[in-house]
Amino acid sequence: MKKYTKKNIHSPIENTLQVIGSKWTVLIIRELMDGTRRFGELERALTGISPRTLSMRLGDMEGHGIIERKVFPEVPPRVEYKLSPLGKTLEPVLKTMSNWGSSVKK
Repeated sequence: MKKYTKKNIHSPIENTLQVIGSKWTVLIIRELMDGTRRFGELERALTGISPRTLSMRLGDMEGHGIIERKVFPEVPPRVEYKLSPLGKTLEPVLKTMSNWGSSVKK
């Protein structure tokens, strides 16, 4: 395993945490693992998230290439979110986290 010093502070784990390190980001990915979702569906599924926070996290995730956003030219506007090919590579990571979490004694 490579040792990281102050000169080389950005380990791959740190890079990953910068992208998916927030609670809401991981939970959004979990919801999108089941398929395409609209904003309102995500908001209802993520109890406690504010619309502003959800919007910010979705924008961050789109900027990192984790999700794809599709806007339909309708009134009212319809927007759908889904995992990008890069985002789908996180599925085994989250499944491993889920398995590990299930084995931890509370």
